[in-house]
Amino acid sequence: MAGGARFRNMNTRGSTPDKQMPKKGTRPLTMDAAEGSIVIKAPVTAVYKRWLTFEDYPKFITVIKRVRKLDANHFVASLSFNGQPYETTLEMMLCVQERRLAWRTLADQRAPDHLAAGVVSFASLSDQSTCVSLKLTSSFGGAVSRRIDKYLHNFKRLIEKSIR
Repeated sequence: MAGGARFRNMNTRGSTPDKQMPKKGTRPLTMDAAEGSIVIKAPVTAVYKRWLTFEDYPKFITVIKRVRKLDANHFVASLSFNGQPYETTLEMMLCVQERRLAWRTLADQRAPDHLAAGVVSFASLSDQSTCVSLKLTSSFGGAVSRRIDKYLHNFKRLIEKSIR
């Protein structure tokens, strides 16, 4: 599986942790989820450090157009889904050095029904090889499993091209 991505696709309906249950007669929020992983020919330190370079996200996460850091744990991301622009605040919830990062979007008045959360894990396979696993849950719609595959392949190209 070296260099290939694998992913699993799920579609769930229900409320999100920080949202109230929908009122009777309304449709629950649809959340799509997927996970994937890819092997990158680079040491875990370099891979982890590059993932923390938030300004580079538009280079591999195609829906993100711009990222602006607010503080150590909060960022504003300008996104584009289906030709529609969105701006959302991202909160870093977990940061384990060279192992794992977890984040979520914070609901706001501009896009109260657009929520997302993700976890990326890094596993050193050798001195020069790292497995990156990405799990993403999103209410933005679209084929989350295809997006994960694309994001991971884009990130792999970005990293491997920069360390040559």
